[in-house]
Amino acid sequence: MSEPNPYAPPNAAVADHVDAETAPPLWNPTAAGSWSILFSPIFGAYLHMQNWKALGEPAQAAKSKRWLIASIVFIVVMGASSLFIPESEGWDALARVGGFVLLIVWYYAMGKSQQTYVAARFGKNYPRRGWAIPIAVAFGAFILYFLLFVLVGAALIATGVLPEM
Repeated sequence: MSEPNPYAPPNAAVADHVDAETAPPLWNPTAAGSWSILFSPIFGAYLHMQNWKALGEPAQAAKSKRWLIASIVFIVVMGASSLFIPESEGWDALARVGGFVLLIVWYYAMGKSQQTYVAARFGKNYPRRGWAIPIAVAFGAFILYFLLFVLVGAALIATGVLPEM
C-alpha cells in the first residue's frame, strides 16, 4: 500500500468551482451595467439577456427581455411625448429623473443579480466576449434614434401638426 505523499500540495474540496473551459463566453455583467449609464438600460438588459441565455437560464433571460422591452417603451414614449408637450424645465427634469430612476431600478432589480451569479459561479475566470460590436451598435442605435425624432419632428412641423419653434 502506498502512503500519501507528505510533500504534495494540500487539496481543497470546492463544491461550486467550475473550470473556465466549461464557462460560456460572456459579456462582463459589471461592465454592461456601467455602459448602461451612457447607453440606457436597453444596452445592459440586452447583453444580460444574452448572457443568461448562454448560462442556460431561460427564466432570467425572459426577465431581462421584459426589462429590455420596458426600457425601449420608456425611451420611445419620452421621446415621442417631447414632441407634443411644450418645452419646460419641469418636463426636462422629469425626463432626466425618470431615466435615472429607470437605470437604478433596473440595476438593483436585475443587473446586479447577474454580477453576483457570475462572480459566485465563475469568479473572474470565464471567457469574455468583445465589446467592439455592442458599443458600435449602441452608438449607431443612438444616432438612428436621434435622427428618427428629428425627422418625425420636421415632418410634423411641415404638415402643420406642430407649430414652428
